[in-house]
Amino acid sequence: MTRSAPARLLRPRALKPGDLVVIASLSGPLPAAHEPNVERTVAVFERMGFRVRRAPLLEAGRRHWWSAATPAEIARELNGLLRDPEVRAIVASDGGRTVFGYLDLIDTEAIRADPKPILRYSDISLLHLALHARTGLVGFHADMAVPGFGGHWQSAPAARQAELEALYFRLLTGTEAIGALPASPSWECWRPGRAEGPLIGGVINRIALAQATPFALPLERLDGAVLFWEEMGGLASYVWSYLQVMRHSGILDRIAGMVVGVPREIGGLEPGASPTLPEIVLDALGDRDIPVLGNVEFGHAGPNLPLPLGIRVGLDARRRTLSLLEPAVAPHPTT
Repeated sequence: MTRSAPARLLRPRALKPGDLVVIASLSGPLPAAHEPNVERTVAVFERMGFRVRRAPLLEAGRRHWWSAATPAEIARELNGLLRDPEVRAIVASDGGRTVFGYLDLIDTEAIRADPKPILRYSDISLLHLALHARTGLVGFHADMAVPGFGGHWQSAPAARQAELEALYFRLLTGTEAIGALPASPSWECWRPGRAEGPLIGGVINRIALAQATPFALPLERLDGAVLFWEEMGGLASYVWSYLQVMRHSGILDRIAGMVVGVPREIGGLEPGASPTLPEIVLDALGDRDIPVLGNVEFGHAGPNLPLPLGIRVGLDARRRTLSLLEPAVAPHPTT
């Protein structure tokens, strides 16, 4: 991956019915027990009207250490998908711990030539951040095959599934702004206020770690941004430490607002524990008077509301609203 600053926001081309969506192993392996989740994901995208194919590395039982394959093998397959004009979107099968191993092997010129939606959260949020930093690509912090479309979606009420399916379809195919994302009673105002700016974020540990690499998002790209983050596992003190890293690096001084996802399996955040997650966040922010909306459904708690990196959003924490003010995809070029 070559170093260069993007000149503009790079929107993928809007999908249309019949387009090919590929499910790929971009990090962790596929346990045999989760094969039905992949099949259910295929059904979700076929209902939307797309064709679906599995990439070769998405094979139950295939693994290298904690990954589906070596970083070089995963990068080779991903680059092939990026270069293939038939492939119009890529959905990661699961998360893991592998993306750091192949950031320097990605064909960014293929992305600039033919940008495509890549859907996923967790470890793939690092991929979104790095590609956005290097190319301006709009990354789709959204559900994936195993724990998302094939997992959390299946346990959600039918009405919620239909709402999410319609939302994802509009996001991938529509060239008009979505507007307000569907809110729920779980959303909490942790600090009131309003902000508008580009949406930037991912898993909090990946945000903090990425800033220590050559693939860091330039700080000026965070000026006026709405930072979103979530976390799974670890301890509450780790979350506080990651926020302190972002304070020291200058991120918290530049952002205009913050959106926090539903935490999952974080030690020290059990009901009645102290400090609470809002207290941790507000402690790190100090006297930075920016709006904070908490407990929003994205990340490991799933099902995910899709959050496209780089797209301008409107945040009103008091009213508990988050609105996509721009489309995430670009119209087809006229012929």
